[in-house]
Amino acid sequence: MLNVAIVGLGNWGRKLVTSVQGISERIRFVRAVVRNPEPLHEYAAKTGIELTTDFAATLADPAIQAIVLATPHTLHAEQIIAVAAAGKPVYCEKPLTLKRADAIRAVEACAKAGVLLAVGHDKRFWPSMQALTRIVQSGELGEILHIEGHNSNETSRTAFASWRASPEESPGGGMTGTGIHMVDAFVGLIGPVKRVQSLLMSRRPPPDVLDTVSVLFEFANGVSGTMSSIRATPLYWRAHVFGNLGSAEAIGPTEVVLRKTGGAAPVRMNFDPADALRGELEAFAIAAGGGVPYPITPAQMIETVAAFEAIVQSMQSGQPMVVGR
Repeated sequence: MLNVAIVGLGNWGRKLVTSVQGISERIRFVRAVVRNPEPLHEYAAKTGIELTTDFAATLADPAIQAIVLATPHTLHAEQIIAVAAAGKPVYCEKPLTLKRADAIRAVEACAKAGVLLAVGHDKRFWPSMQALTRIVQSGELGEILHIEGHNSNETSRTAFASWRASPEESPGGGMTGTGIHMVDAFVGLIGPVKRVQSLLMSRRPPPDVLDTVSVLFEFANGVSGTMSSIRATPLYWRAHVFGNLGSAEAIGPTEVVLRKTGGAAPVRMNFDPADALRGELEAFAIAAGGGVPYPITPAQMIETVAAFEAIVQSMQSGQPMVVGR
């Protein structure tokens, strides 16, 4: 059992705790570092978590074996570096950072300290996305030519928080909320992104957000891609990979449609639901204990942030952007 402290106990931090507390045999939260403990006493008592405001003391406590960060995006890099210096594994909610240079600093600090760094992209743990990954890696789609993605998520309307409207904390419309999950999926399925061109269309400001994001991708291996992200419409996810022998499409968390050349009928696969938040936290605990490596590599973490940064830059300039420049 990995005894963990969480830093940040807002809406998403509480969701992470709830996904494993009293359920998982691999990980449990024993402490939370928060700015204001007063409103959280009842929740802490219910979940068996000690509250503190002292981040440094928590890092120094040998009883705390690992750290989970559910904090504002702009704090991630420095907090990861501090956790690494304390010699503890660290799990950080997405986006890892907002800038490629900061992602490199965070990854290098953990590598130098010899500690695990994990990032919270829960869509990687959806049964549909794991099946799509297996299909793509098997080669049965032939030469991969193109990838398409779409995500909608009305959380910005139904659970508005000030960070979603902050250009410092949440640049790029819906990209930090859900869009970056699709970028991570693209990197995991296809590889590094070479160039992007993006468009942000905004019709109404927060709190009732009405905007859309559209992105064209050129990957380093010559594959093309497109994605869109809409914050105002109900939850929807589609990741579709096209090859010269067929295509495979993940729809939501549990469905995959496989289409093969030759006129065969599409094959629809439906999987049992899985708790993706629990899955990623338990994967972190397993990797921290020396077991199966965390499925998102440090290189992929950097590549995802680099592509995200270029997408935001392209929105601002109206021009194509080469990733990493």
